[in-house]
Amino acid sequence: MDEAHQLNTWEGFVDWRNRPALKGHHGGMAAASFVLAVEILENLAFLANASNLVLYLSRFMHFSPSTAATMVTNFIGTAFLLALLGGFLADAFCTTYSIYVISAAIEFMGPSMGINHTIRQWTVYDNSMVEGMLTLTIQAQIPSLKPPTCVSVAPSTPCQEVAGWKEVMLFAGLYLVALGVGGIKGSLPSHGAQQFDETTPRGRKQRSAFFNYYVFCLSCGALIAVTFVVWLEDNKGWQWGFGTSTATILISIPLFLLGSPFYRTKIPTGSPITTMLKVLGAAICNSFKPKNSDNAVMSMNTSPSYRTETSEGEDQTPSESLKFLNRALKHNPAHPNLQCTIKQVEDVKIVIRILPIFMSTIMLNCCLAQLSTFSVQQAATMDTKLGSLKVPPASLPVFPVVFIMVLAPVYNHVVLPFFRKITKSEMGITHVQRIGTGLVLSIVAMAVAALVEIKRKNVATRSGLVDFTQKPLSITFLWVAIQYLFLGSADLFNLAGMMEFFFMEAPSGMRSLATALSWASLAMGYYLSSVLVSVVNGVTGAYRHSSRPWLVGANLNEYHLERFYWLMCVLSGLNFLHYLFWASRYKYRSAKV
Repeated sequence: MDEAHQLNTWEGFVDWRNRPALKGHHGGMAAASFVLAVEILENLAFLANASNLVLYLSRFMHFSPSTAATMVTNFIGTAFLLALLGGFLADAFCTTYSIYVISAAIEFMGPSMGINHTIRQWTVYDNSMVEGMLTLTIQAQIPSLKPPTCVSVAPSTPCQEVAGWKEVMLFAGLYLVALGVGGIKGSLPSHGAQQFDETTPRGRKQRSAFFNYYVFCLSCGALIAVTFVVWLEDNKGWQWGFGTSTATILISIPLFLLGSPFYRTKIPTGSPITTMLKVLGAAICNSFKPKNSDNAVMSMNTSPSYRTETSEGEDQTPSESLKFLNRALKHNPAHPNLQCTIKQVEDVKIVIRILPIFMSTIMLNCCLAQLSTFSVQQAATMDTKLGSLKVPPASLPVFPVVFIMVLAPVYNHVVLPFFRKITKSEMGITHVQRIGTGLVLSIVAMAVAALVEIKRKNVATRSGLVDFTQKPLSITFLWVAIQYLFLGSADLFNLAGMMEFFFMEAPSGMRSLATALSWASLAMGYYLSSVLVSVVNGVTGAYRHSSRPWLVGANLNEYHLERFYWLMCVLSGLNFLHYLFWASRYKYRSAKV
C-alpha cells in the first residue's frame, strides 16, 4: 500500500467487505444514523413483549404475580447478560457488523418446533426452521398450547399453571429471543460509536451526541411498543403483538444492511479475556519468584520489546496504581507464555478501575426492574381510564419514555453546551456525575413508589375490596406514573452515561465488551430483583409467624409491597454512598474532562 493511500485510510478499520476503510467515505454521523434507525425497530420488537409479559404470564399462563414477576426479570436479565457474549465475540473474533446480522437472524429464526400435530398445521415441514417470535405467536393463538381457561381467579381456587411441553415451548421461544437480543445489544451501540474519529474534538462531540440519541431511539421504539403493540395485545390478542415483533425484527435486518457501504468496523484484535487472565496469572505467578536483578520489573527504557508494543502517546513506564499487577512485567516470567507488555498491564488496570463504577449501577437497574413487574400489576388494580379512553396497564412506561424523548435532545443541545462553557471542557458534565444523578433519582423513585402503594392499599381497605378482580379501585393509575417519571429520568442519565463512559475509558481492543457492561448491569439488576423477592419472602415467612410473607399469593392487595419498596429505597441509599467512594477517586484516561 503506497503512503498516499495509507494516509487516506482508517488504521485498524475495515469496510463490510474487509477492505481498508477510507477517510471521507466510511464512518461519520451518516453511518451512525442507520444504527440509530435500526435501534428503534430492535427495541420495539423486544419491549413490545417484555413490557406486557408479566400480565401474559399471570393471566393466560396462570402464574402467580410474584412468580410471573420473577420470570420476567429472569428473561430480561438473561437477554441483557448475553450482551457480554456479543461484545466479547465482536472484540475477539467477529466484527460488530457480523455479530449484529447473526444475532438479528437468531432472534428471528428459531429451532425446529415439530412438537405435535397442532404445530404442524402451522408449519409445512416437521423439521423446518420457524421464527422464534412465531413460536410465541403460535402458542398465544392456539388454545391447546395454553393451560385450560381459568373459570375463577379467586385465591381459594388457584388456576392451573402451564406445564409440561407447553411450558417448554413457552421458554424455548422466550430464551431464543433473549439470545438474539443479547447479541444485538452487545454489538450495535459499539458499532455506532466506532463510526466517529475520536482523535478530533468534533468526532468526540459527535460520539457523545450519538449515545444521547441512542437512548432517544431506544425510547422511540419503546413508545410504539407500550402504546400501539400493547393495545394490539390487549384488544386483538397476543398473537398480534408477537407477530408485530417478528415483522419488526425482520425489517430491521435489510435496513441495517443498507448502511453497509458507509460503515467502518474495528478489526478484532483477539480475546480481551485472554489478555486479562494472562496479566493476572503472570502477576500471581511472578509474585512467588525470588527477587533478583534478572527478575526485576523492566521499564520501557530498557526493554525494546515493550517499546515497540506501546502505542504513541501512552506512558513509557507502568503506573503506580494497582502496583500488584506490575509484577506481571518481570523480564523472566514464571512461564514463557506469561510474558506481558506494559500496555497489556495498563489495559487490565483500566478495566479493574471501572468495575466498581459498574457494580454501583446494578442497584439502580434493580429499581428499574419494578417498571416491568410490580408497577404494572399495581396499575392493573387501579382505574386506568383517561376520560373515555381505557389505558392498558403495560402502557404506563409511556410516561418516562416521552419524558426521555423530550429530555435527551434538550440535554444534548442545551444542557451540555451550557456546562461546556461553564467548565471549559469537552464533556461539560462528567460521566460519573451523570451516573450519580441517575442513582439519586432512583432513590427518590423508590420512596415515591412506597408512598403511592400505601395510598393504593388505603383506598382498597376503605372500599372493602379484597380481590381487585372484582372491580378496579377508585384511584387513578396516574399515581403510579410518578415513580415511572423518576425512574425514566434515572435511566436516561445512567444508561447514556454508562455506555459512553465504558466505551471511552476501555482499551481499544475491549470496547465492545466494555460497552456491553451497560447491559450486563441491567441484567444483574433484574436478577437482583428476583433474588430480593425470594430473600424477602424467605425471611418474612420465617420470622413473621403471625402473618404471611410480604410478596406471596395471587392477590396483590394482600402483599406488603410498600415495605419492599422502602427496603429498596434504603439499599439504593447505601449503594449511592458506595458509589461516591469510588467515583470521587476515579481518574479519567483523558485529561479532556
